[in-house]
Amino acid sequence: MGRAFVYVILGGGVAAGYAALEFTRRGVSHGELCIISEESVVPYERPALSKGFLLPEAPARLPSFHTCVGANEERLTPKWYKEHGIEVVLGTRVKSADVKRKTLLTATGETISYKFLIIATGARALKLEEFGVTGSDAGNVCYLRDLADATRLVDVMQSCIGGNAVVIGGGYIGMECAASLVINKLNVTMVFPEAHTMARLFTPKIASYYEDYYIAKGVKFIKGTVMSSFDMDSDGKVTAVNLKDGSWLPADMVVVGIGIRPNTALFEGQLTMEKGGIKVNGQMQASDSSVYAVGDVAAFPVKLFGETRRLEHVDSARKSARHAVAAIMDLEKTNEFDYLPFFYSRVFTLSWQFYGDNAGEVVHFGDFSGNTFGAYWVNKGHLVGSFLEGGSKEQYEAISKVTRLRPAIEDLGELEKLGLGYALAESQKLLQPPPPRDGGGSALVLDKRPLYAWHATAGVVVAASVAAFAYWYGRKRRRW
Repeated sequence: MGRAFVYVILGGGVAAGYAALEFTRRGVSHGELCIISEESVVPYERPALSKGFLLPEAPARLPSFHTCVGANEERLTPKWYKEHGIEVVLGTRVKSADVKRKTLLTATGETISYKFLIIATGARALKLEEFGVTGSDAGNVCYLRDLADATRLVDVMQSCIGGNAVVIGGGYIGMECAASLVINKLNVTMVFPEAHTMARLFTPKIASYYEDYYIAKGVKFIKGTVMSSFDMDSDGKVTAVNLKDGSWLPADMVVVGIGIRPNTALFEGQLTMEKGGIKVNGQMQASDSSVYAVGDVAAFPVKLFGETRRLEHVDSARKSARHAVAAIMDLEKTNEFDYLPFFYSRVFTLSWQFYGDNAGEVVHFGDFSGNTFGAYWVNKGHLVGSFLEGGSKEQYEAISKVTRLRPAIEDLGELEKLGLGYALAESQKLLQPPPPRDGGGSALVLDKRPLYAWHATAGVVVAASVAAFAYWYGRKRRRW
């Protein structure tokens, strides 16, 4: 028993939804595309699970956050897939893949063949058992990776209002879930082995700002240690978390966010692997030319930094999925994926964005006692990374643009003094015509001459020319 498709997307996460939309925009025919997903619903915006889904009032619920609303695109409901002739196989696990034969075997025994395969299997949450701790199956221990996890977390959380919640892990999931637990009126303690929160990205100074904010909200931090075991009651529920430093914490519920691992097992030994994921080229194409990989599972060349990376963030999933489809549908006209790494988070009333790479020397700027501050990373004489908390749309766009430019930085002190103003000034330069080349120039010299009048004059001239041509052309058309 089997079915054949031209295109198959394996995985039902964010990347699958964005790939499906791109396929329809590029003219895929009805019946050519199939999505195979272990989830029970069509693709949705996963970030909602640790944000709006956990709110006590007016929480986000499907169908409101199906892809592709996260990028202000249309919302792809089950009806949309049906209307576009896309076969969606839900609640189905693929137990084996044969890349040479271009076939997938599902757990129900069905063989699905393809001409092109997009691997969008994402990643799974690491379990405590992988670190030698048992108890993940306890009724009040929660993970957060998919809709079923989020639904369960909400149920447990609502049964513990006013109780004690222990969050294991100080990264993305830990920070966002801790905020939601506080909003739901639980007493929260975070436990993690690092010296500060978000250790893979934040500097100690940046982390200190968020930790102080969380402490003011009632969150407690226990750093530099890990949990060693749970105490359980007769019903199999956790009552306390024991730590390796000998202390213990009372617990009515536990949320575990200790990282993820890409789902690559089906393809190990068949495709080239790198950085824990499936190695792809600038077209998101794997070592087998009929296979593409996107999202958390793909290790792709980041042109800006000249190296292969695997990025775990929704922005990368969305954009790599679109790029893979473009390459499949028109390889010769599709340039190499030129991605600027981007991460963001929103907790309480805070909102930050980061672009680029957090390598090299750090230059902090802004008011760390106020609402807007940030940092630049300078590596080998060039600005390679930018972070901003509390920025406006214009300000976030500015740090994005300046990071992609990788300008030379000669004076870190001057950069610190200019702060956010440096990114704003450099991004404005992109709107101006280039100055005459004189062979000179130095870093951090900002051209402040206003060119608005030039822009306005040029705009009027162009508009007049277009209008004159349109009038002449219209008269010619009437004569024809």
